Amino acid sequence: MLLCQPPAPLKPGDLLHVVAPSGALRERTAFDQGVEIWRSRGYRVDLMPGVEDCWGYLAGTDLSRRQQLWQALIHPDCRGVLCARGGWGGARLLEDWSWPQTDPKWLIGFSDITSLLLSLSQRGISGVHGPLLTTLAAEPGWSQQRLFDWVEGRPLPPLKGQGWGGGQATGLLLPMNLTVATQLLGTPILPALAPAQVILAIEDVTEAPYRIDRMLTQWRLGGHFQSVTGIALGRFSQCDPPPKIPSFLVEDVLRDRLSDLGIPIVADLPFGHDGPNAALPVGVLACLDGDQGSLQVEATV
Repeated sequence: MLLCQPPAPLKPGDLLHVVAPSGALRERTAFDQGVEIWRSRGYRVDLMPGVEDCWGYLAGTDLSRRQQLWQALIHPDCRGVLCARGGWGGARLLEDWSWPQTDPKWLIGFSDITSLLLSLSQRGISGVHGPLLTTLAAEPGWSQQRLFDWVEGRPLPPLKGQGWGGGQATGLLLPMNLTVATQLLGTPILPALAPAQVILAIEDVTEAPYRIDRMLTQWRLGGHFQSVTGIALGRFSQCDPPPKIPSFLVEDVLRDRLSDLGIPIVADLPFGHDGPNAALPVGVLACLDGDQGSLQVEATV
């Protein structure tokens, strides 16, 4: 994995393009509110043609969604790309895909956007694992401010969680949705973690504990934790056991599959679905303290 560099800081007046690379928009209210938040800070926000398309569960055909992203990236005045929502479909765009050779531009989103963020990191460009346009308005003020602080060139305060011990570790921060990233194992999209030291930051939604177990076991069997120096656990929302079926809780699974790795782990960090989703830059240097329960981004824009 490469050390990634954030694009140049944004400033009011910059042009940002909105794309829908994954699932179709299901309603406009939250989306429009997210667009207005960016505009209220002085940014010019333009929707790429096709953002409101629907092709089954996708926001248009692969060709249409790929063209949205490509045209946004090659536009000479565009400084950043805002993703409308997650869902599914981002990885489909990456078949036979090459990122255009343009000046680095911001890419902001999470959930299914994990695939695009991971692919972009292989060019050494740091995107932001953070609120989508459909989730931004629901973020508390501190979380919205954190996102704008980072993209506008200001340092980030540490995030506080529940330390599971293990001391301290420094490495390249790799935030991701666990399900999306697991499906990319063994593909060219997921950056090779070795020989870099990596801090994984993982979250998920609507995955039963046994499925979380299955995914983490796949990481273990493939040796993918060998270069991981620390693990930051965000929110695992709606991951309750099925009713009336014997099961572990998701925390039981996380402790069972991760605690014996002998590395710092911090749980209950405020990022992920269904709650505050603190912005996390991809591929930058960070420090995880498993004793104090903190995650600190060391880099600045």
